[in-house]
Amino acid sequence: MNEPEVIREILDKTKTIAVVGLSNREGRASHGVARFLQQNGYKIIPINPAIESALGEKSFASLEAAAAEHHIDLVNVFRAPEFVPEIVKDVMRLKIPYLWLQEGVVHEEAAGWAESDGIKVVMDRCILKDRMATPSR
Repeated sequence: MNEPEVIREILDKTKTIAVVGLSNREGRASHGVARFLQQNGYKIIPINPAIESALGEKSFASLEAAAAEHHIDLVNVFRAPEFVPEIVKDVMRLKIPYLWLQEGVVHEEAAGWAESDGIKVVMDRCILKDRMATPSR
């Protein structure tokens, strides 16, 4: 987990990112990070049952609903740690290869389940900061 080569692989191979907890409000961390990723060539899929859309993309109530319409490479989580186990179960069931838990989102047990299932995990790191520090190849 959090190995530099895993971070590089995720940033290089990912094309579509489901952002769990994406807000449609300017000034929220999830909004700014997702906009940055979108501006850097990634397709963003908002996962938030409380909104209809964010950053010009239709929002989905669940990962399952989004996966029915889109191929998802990475799940980027902006939710409190207590929500992580259910998200990880969805990621495992849907066979999504990468999971990124943003800064402050830590759940060692659930991250361990994901890794045991072959999912590459980054935890307690900001994807925006890592993307800025890791130029694409």
